[in-house]
Amino acid sequence: MSGLRLMAVHAHPDDESSKGAATMARYSAEGHEVLVVTLTGGERGDILNPAMDVPGIRERMSEVRQEEMAEAARILGVRQQWLGFVDSGLPEGDPKPPLPEGCFAAIPLDEPVRRLVQSVREFRPHVMTTYDENGGYPHPDHIRCHEVSVAAYEAAADPDFHPELGEPWAVSKLYYSHGFIRKRLELFREEYERRGEPFPMEQWLNKWRTEQGDIMGRVTTQITCGDYFPKRDDALRAHATQIDPNGSFFAVPLDIQQKVWPTEEFELAKTRVSTELPETDLFAGIEDGQGK
Repeated sequence: MSGLRLMAVHAHPDDESSKGAATMARYSAEGHEVLVVTLTGGERGDILNPAMDVPGIRERMSEVRQEEMAEAARILGVRQQWLGFVDSGLPEGDPKPPLPEGCFAAIPLDEPVRRLVQSVREFRPHVMTTYDENGGYPHPDHIRCHEVSVAAYEAAADPDFHPELGEPWAVSKLYYSHGFIRKRLELFREEYERRGEPFPMEQWLNKWRTEQGDIMGRVTTQITCGDYFPKRDDALRAHATQIDPNGSFFAVPLDIQQKVWPTEEFELAKTRVSTELPETDLFAGIEDGQGK
């Protein structure tokens, strides 16, 4: 063991497998400790895989999602912890309906921050990953996940913040994970054009509004992890209620992904150590065993 620890904070079960999963699998395989903290139980998730929309699944959604999460964590080689908040669901309509009473995105910020601070002080990660201020996409739980993670990053190091939650711990670095990158899809399309084959995500790419820009401009850190894409995909498929094995996640074959774009992308949001950008390692600037 190197003594280095990574905590990935996510809103729902399945988020860990679609955002930075290959990076986690790589670090775990290299002997680092990796903990996924899942803020909600994903109780309000829709069944997005037609094969799982069968009697008995929806009625026990909470239990099913726990089983799926356990299998995904096993595949990735990571530990996982539930913080126990209730999924807010994704409000739809114009105007959008109010959030359900008592859900994660509707309760005061203090309680989830306290619980995450306790997890940070117990696990003592050198690096945390979470979502940016837009949540990666504007799901209320993802935006709240960002708010809670940033607040906990600061509060965990403050000896005056709820000292009963454990000894203060200063996380060295906080990253935002970035997965929706237009340039990645454009390079995939170029590879298909070289092969003389139709690009299976052409319609998806054409819907991308160019005025949104490309998040790649914010990326500071790229982790080479193409060898772990198969584990990422297996972990995704483990979330069988949420992930359609015939869906867009798997439209581009692994050999093309590994050749054209074998990295996952992150943005260094906060750091307490010196590092040089761009980076190729989330632990850059942190000595082995630092802060044990």
